[in-house]
Amino acid sequence: MEQHDLNHEFPEYREQIHVLKMSNGHFARLFDEYHDVNRNVVRVEVQAEIATDFELEELKKRRLKLKDELHGMLKSSPVN
Repeated sequence: MEQHDLNHEFPEYREQIHVLKMSNGHFARLFDEYHDVNRNVVRVEVQAEIATDFELEELKKRRLKLKDELHGMLKSSPVN
């Protein structure tokens, strides 16, 4: 199963992810929400949780939207 946590998605931003989680409340909330949604997707994919195809697609869309927003914050962050 493919890994979708942010450290696997953006290994080049590993340090920035850590710094922003500690210093930016908005980033930290989005980070937590992203990982909650990702856990839900994984649970449905491994059939530990039941969801319709529509519900799974909505979860995946939400995960992608959060990932895009987090990536934008990482790219624009002055942290190196």
